[in-house]
Amino acid sequence: MIFNIQNRELFRKKALQWAETFSHFVWLDNNRIPYLYNGFPNVLAAGRKSIISPNQNGFTLLQEWIKKNNGWLFGFLTYDLKNEIEKLQSKNPEYIQFPQICFFEPEHLLLLDDDHVTIHSDNPEAIFQQINSVEIDADEKVQKINNAPVSSVSKERYIQKVNKIKEHLSDGDIYELNYCIEFTAKGSISPIYTYLKLNEISPMPFSSLIKVDSLYLISASPERFLKKEGDKLISQPIKGTRKRGATLEEDVALIEELKTSEKEIAENMMIVDLVRNDLSRSCKPGTVVGEELFGVHTFQQVHQMISTITGIKYENIDSVQAIKNAFPMGSMTGAPKIRAMELIDDIEESKRGIFSGAAGYFNPDGDFDLNVIIRSIFYDEKNQKISFQVGSAITYESDAEKEYEECLVKAAAMLKVLS
Repeated sequence: MIFNIQNRELFRKKALQWAETFSHFVWLDNNRIPYLYNGFPNVLAAGRKSIISPNQNGFTLLQEWIKKNNGWLFGFLTYDLKNEIEKLQSKNPEYIQFPQICFFEPEHLLLLDDDHVTIHSDNPEAIFQQINSVEIDADEKVQKINNAPVSSVSKERYIQKVNKIKEHLSDGDIYELNYCIEFTAKGSISPIYTYLKLNEISPMPFSSLIKVDSLYLISASPERFLKKEGDKLISQPIKGTRKRGATLEEDVALIEELKTSEKEIAENMMIVDLVRNDLSRSCKPGTVVGEELFGVHTFQQVHQMISTITGIKYENIDSVQAIKNAFPMGSMTGAPKIRAMELIDDIEESKRGIFSGAAGYFNPDGDFDLNVIIRSIFYDEKNQKISFQVGSAITYESDAEKEYEECLVKAAAMLKVLS
């Protein structure tokens, strides 16, 4: 049922507060950002009719559920599902523990437009009235963070780690590795206020706010992992970052610098080749193409180099198999992928968990869209833990100091929100 709304932002705020009364909810937002193949729909899924959150055989059980059901499904896959695909381990400590996989069928579904909302529920009129009657929490801005988020790795140790990676690069062990570090803090935050503030500072086409019991994913992701649209698969890896300039002239210079950077183009090309290989496992011969290579896109916080690779899938490849064939995303691992993932577990000091996993939805038409879980804050309300991770691609030409600065550029919005 369709209802008119007068103030979209106020309704969104009330709807998020209403949704937080449920044990599970997902909010996805494209922030009206033009994007090739569009960003996420503006959708809120609240309450759960059924849920899939197994400790093992996650892909298999998700596949079986989707075969039996053709409704909406919302949730996430964590990076460590890689261990179900390859003979890999995740030995490092995990600061905040999300379930390896979690998708749920919502009780209530709201599709939000500029001046109206479409509600799918047993009693949509009652839901619309409940949301409108919500009183905005006056204490929502209260944050009690015991300390500013602290990096798990000092700058000196970061440089040592990059030099270790470059030894593997020199030996021909790998061509590229995405090395990430974690920032952690203790304290309590308002997930909704934190999301709204992060989304204001860094609006992105694949933003999301997800609650699973007392765990929250607060995300300003700029990157699509994989989308299925009919028989087409679409992947849009990001590799290449520049900060925004203080002036228009500086901005133009930074865009040109990114567009012409041999290092960034080479890094992007390596991941494009990796994604082509991943998609070719699911797509018909000759259909995997680069529709846009090395495109520079500007967001509120950063400039990004993004490539778009598409392919036409085989009829016998279902959605979950297509995801599994490409998981985890090459932009967050490196190349060759398996050896890069082995080294990530060896060199990084934190378990990635939900970071560099994927979040999104499956719809009743059999299509899906999943982002890359980056530029995201993770919050364990029960244990009052807060964390986020950032990283960059290391190649033999990488300058460790510059890579460290790139990590800080990516962390800036999250540090500002949590300050």
